[in-house]
Amino acid sequence: MKKLFPLVVLAVMAGSCGTLDQVTRESQYAAMYHEMPATILVMPPINNTANVEAKDLLYTSISRPLAEAGYYVISPLLAMDILKAESAYDAELFIDKPLTKFKDYFGADAVVFSQIDDWAKKGFGIETKIRYIIKSTASGEVLFDRSCDLYLDLQQSSGGNSALSALVDLAVSAIATAATDHIVAARKANYFIFRDIPRGKYSPEYLLDKEVMAEKKDIKAVVK
Repeated sequence: MKKLFPLVVLAVMAGSCGTLDQVTRESQYAAMYHEMPATILVMPPINNTANVEAKDLLYTSISRPLAEAGYYVISPLLAMDILKAESAYDAELFIDKPLTKFKDYFGADAVVFSQIDDWAKKGFGIETKIRYIIKSTASGEVLFDRSCDLYLDLQQSSGGNSALSALVDLAVSAIATAATDHIVAARKANYFIFRDIPRGKYSPEYLLDKEVMAEKKDIKAVVK
């Protein structure tokens, strides 16, 4: 019995530690629940890579997961035209500045910034590293901040182990990458980030998801 007691204590402690590591959405995104933004403006991504297409590829795919989470997202096409006309296309000029002008001009409660730090073809896939920040247009406070290090595996299997099979796999992968898979990578990165966002005003889960266990703020994933 004496030998068993320490083992029981250790098991309880281990279980407690695992519980302490978990936080609810209400705890992790307290500012989001406090300000409860309804209308969101997505800014063009900040592109820190040599891939000039990455900015547009990511920008066109950010709105959908936010809309599905219950937010009213200002049309990216409309916003793009206005931002360009007002010389406000470069998001890096505004990320650390007051955002009240976006509230006045667009009626936005919050602004979404994204920063692309890696976007390249590597091996049999595409590697992306993106940080997403949502800031209040009223207080300037950061409401949501997550990063995603995602590898989209494009490797195809031809069912053989020969050198010829390997060459076929490489050729198929290269063709797929050149076609549409950069768009797929952008969509998957956005999905992984925003699947944990507190649900917005237009979602049936609005204010009912506070006790849902939040995911880690910085995530890594390999997807196909």
